[in-house]
Amino acid sequence: MTGQVRKLLLFNLLRLSKFSSPKGTIIACLSGMNCYFGAYRYPSMGSQDKTAVVMFHIPDVGIRFKAPFGAVNDDHSDYASLLALLEFIDSNQKYFSNRAYQIFGNNARVINQINGREHCPPEFGDMVEKARQYRQKYHFSLSWVPSQDNTVFDSLLD
Repeated sequence: MTGQVRKLLLFNLLRLSKFSSPKGTIIACLSGMNCYFGAYRYPSMGSQDKTAVVMFHIPDVGIRFKAPFGAVNDDHSDYASLLALLEFIDSNQKYFSNRAYQIFGNNARVINQINGREHCPPEFGDMVEKARQYRQKYHFSLSWVPSQDNTVFDSLLD
């Protein structure tokens, strides 16, 4: 049995048995759709309106998203980036249906909070809950990647 056939068989067995890993790691590795999220904090210039750029990148389909955001701190902007990615996937199911995702971000604290490894501050509880709801709806795992390997920063100045 070839590796590709074995992966397809395992994936279908997992789907049929309604297997769900809380972090989606096994399933995400089988489908191979990598997604990246992150944020860039503007240097302090006196204006408090838009303090960061939230971004996501889906290399397999060539999608890059960037938008200004008024963040309280770095965690806030990274939560907003992740939710923008998940909302994009949710609203484009015509193109993304029946996929599992491996999502990478460079903020270990945010990733650990969503994965349930760290306590979440109350001010971000709604954002964490929304991300966890998406995890129930879609198969994705959430992993840390160093900033230099996070592809959202590849075209920061474009």
